[in-house]
Amino acid sequence: MRGGAQLSVTDLRRSTRHPVNLPVIGEHRTRGDIMLHLANISTTGFLATEVEDLGRGERLTVRLPVIGRIEAFVVWVDGGRAGFQFERIVRVDEFAKMIRALQVNPKAR
Repeated sequence: MRGGAQLSVTDLRRSTRHPVNLPVIGEHRTRGDIMLHLANISTTGFLATEVEDLGRGERLTVRLPVIGRIEAFVVWVDGGRAGFQFERIVRVDEFAKMIRALQVNPKAR
């Protein structure tokens, strides 16, 4: 029997991650707004740093460029870092537009 996270979509952890430097506000149902810093993102989720007092399974709604509002839940927490899984997979065309919008250096495109 395999251990580890029981993810709802097959092979979520194998999605290509793109490094980002993106501060976002997460909306928590009971705690209100929570500031996060996204360090990488994929079509299935993101890694946030500067995370305080969030536990596995908690849900946030974040607003991303191009994508708009999307719900994500905490899959793991390690110190001030946390891995989030989106409630749905982001369409590849929208994701590509978002990555282009986040890259401020035109040579990086």
